[in-house]
Amino acid sequence: MSTPWTHWATSVDLGSLRLPAHDAGTGLKGSSLGESQYGSLFVLDVFDAYGAGLVSNPNVIVAGSIGAGKSTVVKMQLERSLQRGRRAVVIDPKGEYAALAALHGARPIALGRDGWCDPFSSDDREGVALLRALLASAQGSPLSADQHFAVDEVWRQLPTPRPTRVLWTLFQLVSPRLEGASSDAGRSLALLLYRFIYGDLAGLFDGADEPLRFHGDLVVLDLAAQWASNSLSVAVLSAVAASQQVLGRTGERGHLVIDEAWALLADAEALRWLQGSWKLARARGLAHVLVLHRWSDVAAAGDAGSAQRERAQGLLRECETAWLFREPPDEAREMARALALSAREESYLTALPKGVALVRYGAHRSVVRVRPEESDFSYIDTDVSMRETP
Repeated sequence: MSTPWTHWATSVDLGSLRLPAHDAGTGLKGSSLGESQYGSLFVLDVFDAYGAGLVSNPNVIVAGSIGAGKSTVVKMQLERSLQRGRRAVVIDPKGEYAALAALHGARPIALGRDGWCDPFSSDDREGVALLRALLASAQGSPLSADQHFAVDEVWRQLPTPRPTRVLWTLFQLVSPRLEGASSDAGRSLALLLYRFIYGDLAGLFDGADEPLRFHGDLVVLDLAAQWASNSLSVAVLSAVAASQQVLGRTGERGHLVIDEAWALLADAEALRWLQGSWKLARARGLAHVLVLHRWSDVAAAGDAGSAQRERAQGLLRECETAWLFREPPDEAREMARALALSAREESYLTALPKGVALVRYGAHRSVVRVRPEESDFSYIDTDVSMRETP
């Protein structure tokens, strides 16, 4: 018999959250992720939910304070999806997915240490859009009109077929502009590209050897070396772009987990690029999973009412599935603003017990206690409150 839930809400309260009187969960088949407030096993696969018409896209947000259960539920969802023959790529800035990788006979790939990844797709339009985002992110400000023109011009000079080392080739084309003391757009472009070839970003997205080829059902890209550096947003952006190519080429459904997603949301140019690629999720059979810890980081994406803040919130609201764990009051307020939560939903985010999430999937709601099965404990690492003995 399962351990009784700690009282935290009345039936009237739960009804105000639009929970059915006898929450039977999603009605989907498969391995459960836990149990609902009323005791039903809770199964949620976003691709199955999309097929059943429960959600209109497969993108997911997982959010909550430290130790609330975010990593556990993400890993459990990945494992259940992998067991069904799907693929997954994890952008892991903190080195937390090594055990899951080992379970599938893989080890995390550290960019720079194990090689470099090529983030550019074969599509010229997508490629130059990504290049603009990378350069602006590295620069820390939007490209000027002159820089924008210089990028387009040098991209058109790339030979056909496109070389493997795109950034190196681009640098060779503009490096003559480094001579002299001019301060034109070509020189600033050369200086930015220099960072990717010889500077602080060297070895991540260019190298003398062949680029990394991602094999296997699970790929974990370890960005721990960039975690505390100014290059984190650039590294995450490039890794996401490379991962989208990998998953998109297979023709199979797959998950792309972006842990510490604030690194992209707080970067205006990275966010603009991500928003464009977000809309292709259904066509690519790709479920983006954004993992957020501090919702105040979303506020840092821009001032209230700014285009960047609105863009970040719009991206989050387009995620039809959200696992929302406990937050302190100030963070719950930011979450409510970002996701357009009701006042009642906001208030109960601060009262959720550890290991319990308010799960929104389309128009539906469930309150779910995450319950790992015995086989899950070999790859999850979470708070002891998640390891209650039934």
